[in-house]
Order: sequence, then C-alpha cells, then structure tokens
Amino acid sequence: MDRFILIETSTDLCSAALSEDGKIISCKESTVPRAHASLTAKFVKDMLDEAGLKVSDCDAVCVSMGPGSYTGLRVGVSTAKGLCFGAGIPLLAVGTLDILAQQAIESGALPEGCRYIVPMIDARRMEAYTAVFGMDRRQVRDTAPEILTDGSFSRYLDEGPVLFIGDAAGKCSGIVSRPGRAFFMDCCPKASSMLVPATEEYKAKRFKDTAYFEPFYLKEFVATAGKPLFQNLPKSRHQ
Repeated sequence: MDRFILIETSTDLCSAALSEDGKIISCKESTVPRAHASLTAKFVKDMLDEAGLKVSDCDAVCVSMGPGSYTGLRVGVSTAKGLCFGAGIPLLAVGTLDILAQQAIESGALPEGCRYIVPMIDARRMEAYTAVFGMDRRQVRDTAPEILTDGSFSRYLDEGPVLFIGDAAGKCSGIVSRPGRAFFMDCCPKASSMLVPATEEYKAKRFKDTAYFEPFYLKEFVATAGKPLFQNLPKSRHQ
C-alpha cells in the first residue's frame, strides 16, 4: 500500500493532499494571500492527525517543482525536504505543468475531439510559463516562457480543439481567439491532481536528492532595486 504526502504551492492556491493505495483520502486548500509559509506544514500535520498517521508512515513526499511563484516554490520544497529528512523517506517532484495537464484530464472539461492540452502559469504582463501536452499526457513542446499574441499556439489550434488550463488561461482567452478550437479553464494547480504523476515517479524510483534538490524557476529571481535613501533631498548650497 503506497501512501504519499502531496504538496502544491506554485501559485496563489496553497494545497496539500494525502493519498493511500491510489486514492486521495484528504486534501487541504487555501487562497489566503501570502499564507503558504504558515499553512503548508499545518495542512500536512492536520491531514496526518486526522488519519492517525505519522510522516514516517508514508512512503514518500511529492512536491510541485515549478515553474511558478519563486516564494511559493521555496516554501513547498523546504517543507517537503524537512518532512523527508525528519522521517527518512524519499523526495519526489513533478512539474507544475504536468500537474495541470493531469488536472485537465481529471476535470472532465476536455472539449470533444481535443487534440492538445496547454497548461499555463501566469508570469505577469502578457507572459506565461507554458508547454504543450498530447492527450496521453506526453509533453510535445518544451516548457518555456511565452509572450501571448493572437498567433500563439496556432500550429496546434490548426489541428483541432485545444484546452488552455491554468491561472494564465483567463488572460490568454482575451488574446488567442479561435471559436470552436480554443477552450479555456482558469484555475490553479492542485495537490489532489499530483497523485498520478507522483505514482509514476515513485514506481520508476526517480527520487530527488533531498539535500540538493532545487525548484525549477524557469527564470531567475530578480529583486527590485530600491530608490537611494537621499535621492530627493535638496542639494546643500555649499555643493
């Protein structure tokens, strides 16, 4: 009986789930802003307490590895590492876009004749972190930042219906307009949709190095430079 702790913190939605024998038995979610650091470990503890389990009773912890929010990913990965170190169990990681592709399949929202799933994470302005998946959940276009234009994904839309899913799907719907071909599902990735890819990783024994694993940010974090402290002070008459 495989039992996993699943953690997803790559977007505004903070979520965690507990699975047992191929089924989700508990799930916690919150959209409270900037609360990932305070809620993620609590969600895990609450789920385990409710099930009468300890972290060491689980077979692995799986975390969403990005792309996504720099801070959110750091919180999720740090929490997962702490759990793995403390209980001596393996660390697994799955891509945020892989989770969204699985979420699309599980949602029942796929349009008839759908050819491709395009998961997308908001990267601010008119940009998204995205990839393209076939209906077998195999990735057919590499993960990359995409500046959204009316010609984005035209190659795939020419072949048939495409479902765009993720927290950037809403803004994409106002740019990519192909009636009868482009369908949109505006949502965040959820820990409960991590079970299938996590199980695949576990069975293939693709464990991460708990000490050195880092999230997949896709872009380097850049801190905004502050203004010089005395920038707007009047000059001395002696200068």
